[in-house]
Amino acid sequence: MPIDFHWYIPNVIQPGHRGDTNAEGWGSLDHSTAIAHSVEQGGWTGALIGAGWGRPDAFVVATALLARTTTLQPIVAVRPGYWSPAQFATAAATADALSQGRLLVNIVTGQDNPLAYGDTEVDQPARYARTAEFMRLVRRLWTEERVTFRGEHYGVENASITPRPYVNGQRVHPTLFFGGASEAAECTGAAEADVQLFWGEPLAGIEERIARLKKLAAKAERARPLEFGLRITTVVRDTSEEAWAVAEEKVDHFAKHGQDWIANWHTAAAVGQKRLLDLAERGDVLDTCLYTKPGKVGGGGAATTWLVGSHDEVAQALAAYQRLGITHFILSDTPYREESIRVGEQLIGRVKALCAPLASSP
Repeated sequence: MPIDFHWYIPNVIQPGHRGDTNAEGWGSLDHSTAIAHSVEQGGWTGALIGAGWGRPDAFVVATALLARTTTLQPIVAVRPGYWSPAQFATAAATADALSQGRLLVNIVTGQDNPLAYGDTEVDQPARYARTAEFMRLVRRLWTEERVTFRGEHYGVENASITPRPYVNGQRVHPTLFFGGASEAAECTGAAEADVQLFWGEPLAGIEERIARLKKLAAKAERARPLEFGLRITTVVRDTSEEAWAVAEEKVDHFAKHGQDWIANWHTAAAVGQKRLLDLAERGDVLDTCLYTKPGKVGGGGAATTWLVGSHDEVAQALAAYQRLGITHFILSDTPYREESIRVGEQLIGRVKALCAPLASSP
């Protein structure tokens, strides 16, 4: 199965996101477009665009970038409870049709600030049950002529959307990415997602989770096999020594100055986040180059653990994840615009070369 590589476009207004040193333009379309053009130049398939209450609307940003780029495939983060399934299915199908199939979707269930936008469903099992219905209904609206659905959380009567998503061979609708490490999350992803995303855990942890998710997926009535993706920060340079010096400098900066985005992660009780934070007890560096120290100084989400090393070392680490079954990589480092070009040009080809013999073997 071919592998693809995506970058990250920060969807924020204030400068300094995760240590980005570019001070001007944040929150403007020109600034986001400049990063998007760099993503295209660097050879990436697309870029994840984050979503959160109190930030610009991710879907609006994604559609604006679709209009200003030629190959970029934005992965737009979407929250059930913020969108209704039918409204989202229509909006996404429209953007997908107009861009000729360049929209990707990341379904997010973890708590944000739900009461601020009128979402009263805060119980975890109910949220994941609602997310499962959301994905199931959206997929049906994208692929069926008329849909009647009555579930515990959603219902539609004789619903049909226009236009339909762009169809190209086996690709009949935008890919649905999904993440979550709790039991409820894994059951939801195994049954309804197209791609289950992981954060940067050691290889053994990822291998264990893939095996469990495959068993869960085998019990579900899936049209296509479940695929897997990795979302992680990478700090890569020409030499290992240079990369580690940069990584330690970044960690020192975070420890001294602090960031709101960092502190917020540590107040969360998400199972996946706790798994990452607990890794620091096993050592600062796991596997060959998985750096856990960022979590000690407040790093959260995809910035809790980093892959650090030379281009060849990090390429080998990513290839090791690919051998476990990872086929989608979402990487990032700051400054986002400059690093998207440098990392893309230096890393993507190396990983593909390492994975090519595996893909061609019987």
